[in-house]
Amino acid sequence: MKENRIRIGQKIAELRKKKRISQRKLAELTGFNNSNIARIELGRYSVGLDVLAKIAEALGCNVELIEKPTE
Repeated sequence: MKENRIRIGQKIAELRKKKRISQRKLAELTGFNNSNIARIELGRYSVGLDVLAKIAEALGCNVELIEKPTE
């Protein structure tokens, strides 16, 4: 599960940087603490669906389940 936290955190950081939003601004947009945003992006904090959806909304994204490719 840690791999998923890291992967999702990296994706959040990537999208945030692409949109030129600082961690502080993302914290303001979501109502979360700046240090929590940093921990989420580093994969050190496990977030629930509601938190993830709020971050996605602030980044102009949706939370979706995508089927894994078959091998």
